[in-house]
Amino acid sequence: MARTTPPDHPATEGEPLYRRIATELLGELRDGTIPPGERLPGERRLAGHFGVSRETVRQALELLRHEGLVATDRRGSHATLPGAPTRSPAALTFPVGARSTTPGTVARATVTWEPPPPEHAEALGLAPGRPTLVHHYRYASADGRGLRTAVTSFSAVALAEVEELARYRDRADGTAAAQLRRAYDWMRRAGLTLHHRDAITPLASTPSVRVTRRVHDQYARPLEITDLVVDAQQDALVYEFTLPGRAERPAAAGASRRTRP
Repeated sequence: MARTTPPDHPATEGEPLYRRIATELLGELRDGTIPPGERLPGERRLAGHFGVSRETVRQALELLRHEGLVATDRRGSHATLPGAPTRSPAALTFPVGARSTTPGTVARATVTWEPPPPEHAEALGLAPGRPTLVHHYRYASADGRGLRTAVTSFSAVALAEVEELARYRDRADGTAAAQLRRAYDWMRRAGLTLHHRDAITPLASTPSVRVTRRVHDQYARPLEITDLVVDAQQDALVYEFTLPGRAERPAAAGASRRTRP
């Protein structure tokens, strides 16, 4: 969402600049760039996004508040367009492929502060050898069947903006259990809109598949990358998600899909 327009670029003749910014922001609310119920980025980010001063952004937000399109509470401003509040889709469990522990299964999750795998560092924009928060996940039945392992690396952006993740740095010694199931909720609460892309590829000469998930925010900044390996001969990878109805329809339409690798 980065823009190259200079600060406080001239407004259309006869139209105050803050009104034009309010119109542009309203367009992003309506096209789903910022879904109903989502927290808006802070004034500083919005000013950089639109290439204007914070005062102009403040006036634009005040106009949208007056029209009932934006509300402000102790957590900040959020969109109030008609529509159901956003929810984390079932496909966005953390880490990808995580399963509930049941009798006869073992799940283990830890975090370390270490250099991530080279491909992770490249995807996250980290310099080679630079450490970051790395989450390790392992799940299997007691007899070792249905094994799945996942390694997640977080970006500097995620650690800088998500307070709950940053707290793990001091205890990331790889020994204590670290359940980060709410990681995506924490990101959304920090004002980040999550966009994810999952790629599924078979592993040569094995019955396993690799799922690589990349998550970035509304500014196309990388937040995390996860590599999950699933024993496809013994287990099924299930994706389930809900598609919201069109904004002009009164009821949301639900759909789900299940994919077996």
